[in-house]
Amino acid sequence: MSANIANILCVVGARPNFMKIAPIMRVFKRHENTLGATLLHTGQHYDAAMKKSFFDQLHIPEPDIDLGVGSGSHAVQTAEIMRRFEPVLEELKPTAVLVLGDVNSTISCALVAVKKGIPVIHVEAGLRSYDRGMPEEVNRVLTDQISDLLFTTERGAEANLLREGIAAERIHFVGNVMIDTLRYNLDRAIEPMSLFSAAGGEIVPEPFGAGYGLVTLHRPSNVDNPANLKRLLTELRSISDRLPLAFPVHPRTAQRIKEFALENLTNSPRILCLPPQGYLEMLGLMRHAKLVLTDSGGIQEETTALGVPCITLRENTERPITVNEGTNTVVGTDPEKIRTCVDEVLGSGGKQGRVPEYWDGRAAERIAEVIIDWARQR
Repeated sequence: MSANIANILCVVGARPNFMKIAPIMRVFKRHENTLGATLLHTGQHYDAAMKKSFFDQLHIPEPDIDLGVGSGSHAVQTAEIMRRFEPVLEELKPTAVLVLGDVNSTISCALVAVKKGIPVIHVEAGLRSYDRGMPEEVNRVLTDQISDLLFTTERGAEANLLREGIAAERIHFVGNVMIDTLRYNLDRAIEPMSLFSAAGGEIVPEPFGAGYGLVTLHRPSNVDNPANLKRLLTELRSISDRLPLAFPVHPRTAQRIKEFALENLTNSPRILCLPPQGYLEMLGLMRHAKLVLTDSGGIQEETTALGVPCITLRENTERPITVNEGTNTVVGTDPEKIRTCVDEVLGSGGKQGRVPEYWDGRAAERIAEVIIDWARQR
């Protein structure tokens, strides 16, 4: 590679990273005279069908390097990623390592890079839930502390970073690459009725013809505790009496439902349990839903961009802009709070919100511009 080209080693490890890397790789390709991109997949979350679905749908190039780490405890997975990543850095000697979000691959690769004197670029920096019980919170706080360039999705994230002693010149407010991907793919979203028809044996299940809610659950705090999961599923069953629910069931959640013998709570003609969905399928499900009930961070952002009311089944959020400006309401797992919020949405349409600043589909372009300028000055 030419000495005048900045070689950026881009790391992905889990499903949330795939949506974030797609626009970055696309924009880097347009700047190939000044930016070279090598894509590395740690294999932190690896499922052949899922990878094919997301990489194909989002037009992400096949990874140049696949570490094939696989699952394991946080300590085992983090250590194995670090062990396998170090030889890659020794061979490639990249200008910088770009990491995304807050998964184990993010902190693992950032740690190895910084200890070898290679600059770290963190996309989606500065988000805080202030809940250190969340592994993701630990990952993002530590990654921010060792990063050279920090790209933020909202202005509140910059304030968080400044309070933590990070120099202002390292921080760049660029917008949200997740929304780049959403806007780029919106016209390609899969119509939900085709999914419902397939699940219902070629006929759209009758209750879903007049609208539906969308449910996603996967966080350990919600699904690994039998009492919490039972309470949530009981409330979802009650909600389904008023609004049928489409429920793509995460593998972890499916396992816990079976393990805790809670199948009776989802066995209803008004709750359509679906297998895990690809990006375009989920985009269609979100776009046309009357409301979304979720514990996902990314879905909080996507529903705000789509103008769809979102009810977050968590006690906190690291994405407060979706509450302050968007369509999101955080209710935790209290049935009364959930019920009240659902009543408001069904009665009045819920929060209208607005699309936040710089969630305009051009975040990746801004990232590329900053990296090019930064590389020239090195």
